[in-house]
Amino acid sequence: MARLAARRALSAVPVLLIVTFGVFAVAAASPFDPVKAYAGTAALGADQETLDRLRDNLGVDRPFAARWWDWLTSALGGDLGRSTVMRQPVAEVIGERLVWSALLCAVAFAAAVLLGTVLGVLAARRPGSLLDRTVTSLAYALEAAPVFWIALLAIWLFALHLDVLPAGGLTDTGSDHVSAGQVVSHLVLPAGVLAVSQLPWFTLYVRQGVSDALAEDPVRGARARGLGERTVLLGHALRSGLLPVLTLIGSRVPELITGALLVETVFSWPGIAAATVEAATAVDFPLLAALTTLATAAVLAGNLLADLLYGLTDPRVKLNEM
Repeated sequence: MARLAARRALSAVPVLLIVTFGVFAVAAASPFDPVKAYAGTAALGADQETLDRLRDNLGVDRPFAARWWDWLTSALGGDLGRSTVMRQPVAEVIGERLVWSALLCAVAFAAAVLLGTVLGVLAARRPGSLLDRTVTSLAYALEAAPVFWIALLAIWLFALHLDVLPAGGLTDTGSDHVSAGQVVSHLVLPAGVLAVSQLPWFTLYVRQGVSDALAEDPVRGARARGLGERTVLLGHALRSGLLPVLTLIGSRVPELITGALLVETVFSWPGIAAATVEAATAVDFPLLAALTTLATAAVLAGNLLADLLYGLTDPRVKLNEM
């Protein structure tokens, strides 16, 4: 396991280098002017000399390759630079927001996996039944629904129509402190919407995997030995049917990150979504590079986690050969 993790870490280095270089290249070709974004409304009345001086202070006239190299060498030393749009160090920007994004993604991902497993097993238990057709149809319908549409529908139903959950934010309006109760109540809607957006994939994969496992010889042999249906389903078919889901965990990380950005924006959740949008529109090179590196590292870590789980649960797979 340690050897596999070390190999993946070494192979991730060139990937991260290429990704960060690409961020600087794309940002340099962007039509947005970072100087005007930094100055804000003050840029409307500023003369060209002032804008040029500001441009020189920010270093945006330098070649993007030079800016990338300076950022990379500083980042290796622990300095991620200073965000021009947030007016604070990049490490502080990420540190203040990452914990809330991680909380949102963790709760939503756990809920999607658990609920998807339950629905998938129930649907696979009796293929072609009313429950199977209902679960499958609902999964395909949710798969086609945009996450922002689900978010707006949830706000209309639970916050405006029923008035049982807050519409957004982290705490109640006018509150001067963050309490666990407020965070939980404000987390329900965004985490629920993000979980629903990921639910169809897990449900359909579990259903197909368990259905295939129920038709395999080991499961038939367990039934022939007189084992109970619950033991056959949970002890034999479910374990074999969950193997494809483990590979899905790593591949769903990019979609989870994208969905989290949309959900955070709709619900005004204080995660990294707002920072990402502002960094992109203001061409904030240090913040853009750091956020992209973080997202890329999360994807690579998700793929590694999927491989480790697959190797630990499937005796046919040897981790030292992966």
